[in-house]
Amino acid sequence: MLNNIGALLGRVLMSAIFIQGGINKAISSEATIAGLAKYPSLPNPGLAYAVMLAVEIGAGLAVLLGWKTRWAALTLAVWCIATAMVAHYHPGDKGQMLHFMKNVCMAGGFLQLYVLGAGRFSLDKR
Repeated sequence: MLNNIGALLGRVLMSAIFIQGGINKAISSEATIAGLAKYPSLPNPGLAYAVMLAVEIGAGLAVLLGWKTRWAALTLAVWCIATAMVAHYHPGDKGQMLHFMKNVCMAGGFLQLYVLGAGRFSLDKR
């Protein structure tokens, strides 16, 4: 029972940053797209914005609810590494490198969720 409660709490905590971040980006779409335009590795900021919302809100909610959890977790693991490389890999900047390592750490948690599954208290188990 404790394992399943821990799995639920872990999903809540892991998904919160993505759901909140996605909603905030949806509310401030123009500013977010303008910020994305500053990255030369993103040739189409509008498309990147749409993908960002789908991943952060869609996969975030899937992890929260425990629905298709393994695929949502794998998506977020890849997302964490991709955003770490695109936005945060600046070895000369300690603050950005902290964000880089945070993303790497979150990717590790999502890989564990991919391997272990959502637990009993999830839509996957219904």
